[in-house]
Amino acid sequence: MLKTIVGIIGGFIIGGGVTYLLFVGTPKSAQLPGTLIQPPDQNGMPAGTAEIVLRQDFFNEVLGTIFRDMNPPNFPLGGTSQTPPAAPGGCDGRITILHDGSGVQTAVRFENNRLGAPLAFSGSYDSPFGCLQFSGWAQSNFEMRYDAATQSVLGQVNVETVNLDGVNPVFSSLLTPIVQSTLNTRVNPVRILDGRQVAINMPIAATGGNLQAKVSDVRGEVKDNSLNLYVIYQFGGVKSADAVPAAMPQP
Repeated sequence: MLKTIVGIIGGFIIGGGVTYLLFVGTPKSAQLPGTLIQPPDQNGMPAGTAEIVLRQDFFNEVLGTIFRDMNPPNFPLGGTSQTPPAAPGGCDGRITILHDGSGVQTAVRFENNRLGAPLAFSGSYDSPFGCLQFSGWAQSNFEMRYDAATQSVLGQVNVETVNLDGVNPVFSSLLTPIVQSTLNTRVNPVRILDGRQVAINMPIAATGGNLQAKVSDVRGEVKDNSLNLYVIYQFGGVKSADAVPAAMPQP
């Protein structure tokens, strides 16, 4: 039952987190906290481990809903969060993520034990040579880190290549690093799972105490078209006199 409850909660948290990661993000820090998440122990995981399985189709259903029911995600080019004033002729200096374009579809892909995300986009750049309208797609991979200090799983999107459509090579050499830097800085890092949100503090009346568990580690792997996260709990119990009251659900 514990595995089921945590799986449901984790699914919503992680699904929303990866969507946030791909399309909203926060400014990139100089050095991401935590360490890269390691694969599960081949000798078996501890007994207090909850497995959360999220399939590729789940992520792409989330993305499809965003493109169908909301405005396409967009943000300013460059590392600033401020929207630059629009130049004459509608050159707004922004990049927009598209559902599809340049022969690719924006999606999450689980391939070769990696989590990848092709991103179709279009935008404009107010350059010294005038307004440059551009479109194309980027190939990226996604790494996960676990920060023990905050019991959080953090994500990092790494843009590997940027492919621009029909842009003069001179302008391409100017635009490519700007697009790549923008995608990297605008979406990294992001908290995709907060251990405190999936921690357990459950009063058990018959015992006169609380069952408590906090996340002590997270392992993960991409396997069989699924992202498998193994949340390792450290369990403990406290008597009612020492127990911290369970948090009331938010309205």
